[in-house]
Amino acid sequence: MKPLKLPREQRELMIEHIRTYFDMERGEELGHLAADNLLEFFLQELGPAVYNAALSDCRTLAAQRMQSLEEDIYALEWKTKR
Repeated sequence: MKPLKLPREQRELMIEHIRTYFDMERGEELGHLAADNLLEFFLQELGPAVYNAALSDCRTLAAQRMQSLEEDIYALEWKTKR
């Protein structure tokens, strides 16, 4: 998996959320660079786990949809009289 890169606008928004969190919840002022480094750390450390969880959810959804499609196709089959 290639490293997760956020679009600039989204990255800046996340940095501001981190800075606000540290200020409101911890009473600490965090600079832009420190927040950016923390975001990068989270993306590297948590990104793969979140990505894999999302893929697992997609796999489950696809399997459910395939089962439903299989049932629909079966319902369309011609039944022969005996």
